Amino acid sequence: MRIGIIGAGQLGRMLALAGYPLALQFRFLDSTADSPGAQVAPIVLGPFDDAASLRKLAGDVDLVTYEFENVPVAALHEVAASRPCFPPVDALRVSQDRLLEKELFGRLGIPTPPFRAVDSLADLRAAVAAIGLPCVLKTRRLGYDGRGQRYLRRHADVDAAWDALGGVPLILEGFVRFDREVSIVGARSTRGETRAYPIVANTHREGILRVTVAPVRDARLQRAAAGHLQRVLDHFDYAGVLTIEFFVEDGRLVANEMAPRVHNSGHWTIEGAATSQFENHLRAILGLPLGDTRAVGHAAMVNFIGTMPDRSQLLALPGVHYHDYGKAPRPGRKLGHCTVVAATAAARDATLRKVLRRVGT
Repeated sequence: MRIGIIGAGQLGRMLALAGYPLALQFRFLDSTADSPGAQVAPIVLGPFDDAASLRKLAGDVDLVTYEFENVPVAALHEVAASRPCFPPVDALRVSQDRLLEKELFGRLGIPTPPFRAVDSLADLRAAVAAIGLPCVLKTRRLGYDGRGQRYLRRHADVDAAWDALGGVPLILEGFVRFDREVSIVGARSTRGETRAYPIVANTHREGILRVTVAPVRDARLQRAAAGHLQRVLDHFDYAGVLTIEFFVEDGRLVANEMAPRVHNSGHWTIEGAATSQFENHLRAILGLPLGDTRAVGHAAMVNFIGTMPDRSQLLALPGVHYHDYGKAPRPGRKLGHCTVVAATAAARDATLRKVLRRVGT
């Protein structure tokens, strides 16, 4: 079985590495030859919306998946007409637009912050009056890792936020005074089997995920998150891995966004779960039985942003696993990560503190 992956970033690379023990083969499509996926499988070079490149990829594989949200939906529809393509194109379409995403959550009974569509300065002023301050103005499309967002804390911020982001469809969301951020990663197979991983706690800085701690031992939040996840999976007749990020506000979950792919907050599963998110994504899209999603200890994941730390210093620590994506250093770029796994939460946290001192996160 040969699988085509649109996007050859680190997520695609880790998908391929998880698939080789299952006797799978891989081909990538990406616009750059030095992408991480090119280290482990052949790559078709071309833009993601280039029909000839997509046909070349689809013609050489049995099934297509993707590793990031910014694949043009029209291009993916063309691929799906000739090859099985998972996750479903409609899930990608909704995830690419924050307004459609929030509207879907509302229809499925999943709590969200208050929100309004914004297409003009007058819309923005009306939305601020309706939602109140503080609030967050976001582009509806293409923003990630904190890009395309402006916080409005006082009325004087309104015009400046519009000047910075206006000209594209926007959404205004109420500010959530959250206690912490959590996410849930789950998988649904083409046969309808579903499994969810334990919820995890995430720490962001400047909009970029820095640290994930797993698992969060809260049975009530786990049930709520798993229920929300199940409704989204069933709605799309989904196949593959899906992630939903939440704020925890006064003990309840408030949905932030979803990602129809393997996710950064699930990297801990490579060493910290019985089956990694990457292997389960492949099992799901192939209709194979899903693997056990239980945590095998207590884990933490630390992203390496902008520069890579000294691997010898980290590997000298107990239970540390080091991942270098082979990317050129650049400020704000995710270059790698490490996972800490320990038998107890106390042991994990002790090692995590040492990792953070060495990484400078």
